[in-house]
Parts: sequence; C-alpha cells; structure tokens
Amino acid sequence: MIHIVFQQQDIEVLKKAIELDESLSGRVEIIRDDYAVGPIADIYEAEGYQQRRDWWKGLLELSPYNTEQLTEMVDDRLAVHNLKRELEENVKEEVWIWMGQNQHDVCGYYWLISQLQSFQGRVVILYLNNLPFINEKGNIFYPTSLHEIQPKEFLKAKKLNRKVTPSEFEVDPDEWKKLCSENDMVRMLEGGKKIAGKKEDFYDAEILKGLTNEWQKGNKAMSGILGKMKIKTGDVFLLWRMKKMAEEDKMEIHGDTNKGWKDFEVRLKNNTVEEVSLETK
Repeated sequence: MIHIVFQQQDIEVLKKAIELDESLSGRVEIIRDDYAVGPIADIYEAEGYQQRRDWWKGLLELSPYNTEQLTEMVDDRLAVHNLKRELEENVKEEVWIWMGQNQHDVCGYYWLISQLQSFQGRVVILYLNNLPFINEKGNIFYPTSLHEIQPKEFLKAKKLNRKVTPSEFEVDPDEWKKLCSENDMVRMLEGGKKIAGKKEDFYDAEILKGLTNEWQKGNKAMSGILGKMKIKTGDVFLLWRMKKMAEEDKMEIHGDTNKGWKDFEVRLKNNTVEEVSLETK
C-alpha cells in the first residue's frame, strides 16, 4: 500500500495513524507542487512543465526561501514516474490517495489521477468532503485539511475509502484538461471536486485587509494575513502579489524580501487605507 498526500503537514499525522492501525501499513509519499496556482498549460509536455518551473523560480527568487534547494526538492514528475514503475512491477500494489476539502489537494489529485488511468482498480481515494470529525477538545468540526484531524480519527476516515471509478477515470482527466486549457493563474474549490479558475489578483483584497498604514515586519504581516484568510494559499504566492501591488502603488515594501521575513517591512499606501476602510464597512 502506497499512501499519497499533498501537504507536508499531512505526512506526520498519517504516519501516526498508520502506527495505530496495521491494516494501513505502507509508506507515505507526497505530491509537493501547489497546482491550485500558477500556469498549467501543456503541463505534461516538456515546454509547459519548464514554463511552470520557471514561473515558480521567479517567485521563489523574490522570497526568503532557497530557490535552488526548493526547485530541486519539488520534482513531482519523478515521484509519479517511480510510482508507476512500482505499480507495474508489483501488480498487487495499491495506491491510496488522501485529500482534504481544499483546492490544493483537489488540484493535486486531478494532476495525479490523469497519469494513473492504466491502473484502474488499484487506485483508492479517501476524500474528506464536508465530513464531521472530533477535535482534541471533543467538539465536532469540519476539517478542510488532513493534518487538522487527530491520528485516531483517521481510523474513521479509513472507512471512507473507495476505488476510483471507471467514470471518474474518464471524467476527471477531462476536467483537468479543461482547466489546463483555460490556464487561469488561481484555481478555487467550489464544492465536491468542482474547480473554478480565478484571476491572479484573487487574493489581493485579503492581503490588503491584513495590512495597515503602519510598517509591519514581513513575518508578522504574513502571519496576520494567513491567520485571517478563510481560503488559504502559500506565502510565496502572497508575497509575489505584494510585490505586484507595490508596483501598482497600492502598498509599500521597504527592505529586501529575498533575505529574510524579518528583513523587510510592509504597509498600505494612504489612498489604499481609505479604500480598504470603505470596503470593510
């Protein structure tokens, strides 16, 4: 059994769940890229794949992260190549795809499932779609990501497993192909597995709401923005949008964003403060 997740935080909690239930025994693999943002046109072709890597490289170079280290670490094509080879060599092996109710996981699923069509009957999906779980305080809640669930609750989630149907193997790759041809810069989950494309400025209003006309360190500002966002995306993408809005004179950035999160400060422009105040009233 090979488990697939789409977020780094999911790995540890799933491993703990496996320790509680030997029937889940198997290794955990991750699809790292966030296919909910960025270009995806011709993504399975060399040119489209390179275009996407170049886009991420450009964003990472503006951020405090190590560009070379991260671009080398994120090689989903190699991960899928190795996965398919293992499935071909061991005809009894199964893949369990775990995903939460969020655009990151669902877009990752679409990207992956389109490459596993020759393994029908051996691909299992566990989609925590609008399902209640018990949190650490004993209260019922509806998680959007796997890592929000306690390890022991995964034993309940395990019962949701089902094989990807022949119909899904036909329809889901077509849906992903459509999204790839549209090539919007942002993709959102509208319910079920329905993904809709949005413009690159989709998160801009959330960013502006998290800023004031007072200077804030980059780490504090980003933490505040992410903490208030109902629909979250990665900090690298948000920082890129900050840089774009600074170019548009909607906000200011002082310092070098590619050094460290505490090495730069951000604030709203005065005219933007008034606009944000009106929007929030």
